[in-house]
Amino acid sequence: MIQPDLAAQHDPRLLRRRHALVVVLTFLTGSADALGFLSLGGAFASVMTGNMVLLGLSAGRGDAELALTSGCAIVSFIVGVLAGARVVGSAQPDDPVWPRRVTWALVLELVVFVVFLVVWEVTLPTPDARVHLALLMLSAVALGVQSSAIQRFGVPGLSSTYLTGTLTSLIAGVAARSPWGSLRPKAQVLLALMVGAAVGALVALHLPVVAPALLIVPLLLVIAVSARMRA
Repeated sequence: MIQPDLAAQHDPRLLRRRHALVVVLTFLTGSADALGFLSLGGAFASVMTGNMVLLGLSAGRGDAELALTSGCAIVSFIVGVLAGARVVGSAQPDDPVWPRRVTWALVLELVVFVVFLVVWEVTLPTPDARVHLALLMLSAVALGVQSSAIQRFGVPGLSSTYLTGTLTSLIAGVAARSPWGSLRPKAQVLLALMVGAAVGALVALHLPVVAPALLIVPLLLVIAVSARMRA
């Protein structure tokens, strides 16, 4: 069981740095979801509730293609979560601000996205629905790994992939007139998601050749910075 006040025992500067890195990862998530929705079959790489809705819609409409796309994304995300959980382990009471295993999981995510990059660039001149599905599945696996990695922090409500709860908490805090300092981190994460989606959409529509950079560059930055974090 993680102690509720564990964060108070850590250096506030490291906690702020960790949050900044989660914000960067959330930008990546928004970009990946935009690429998946606009370029890879109309499903999401991280929003599994959205994919479940799409799966239900496909059944009601008799749309086999949408069923395949959304279903494969869900299964791939689950595979990523399982793989990430094996790498990252569970949160422990004596964990540092950024456990080393979180970085290991992000390296695994990077490997998946490098494969994504190669397939994307090789097949870009000759798009194919089967290739798009494979790319969506790779992206969903990677974000499943990322989701497990963030869970290792053991911080309730902290996520870079599923953010409906973050939005609910933010609005509830606004309604309760909570201090802005307690609301700012939630607002930053949600803004990062929207900015990532906007940038991902622009790149997918107008400069697709560099689209994988939106996934790999932020991840490399997070890995490089987190590898030097201590305590």
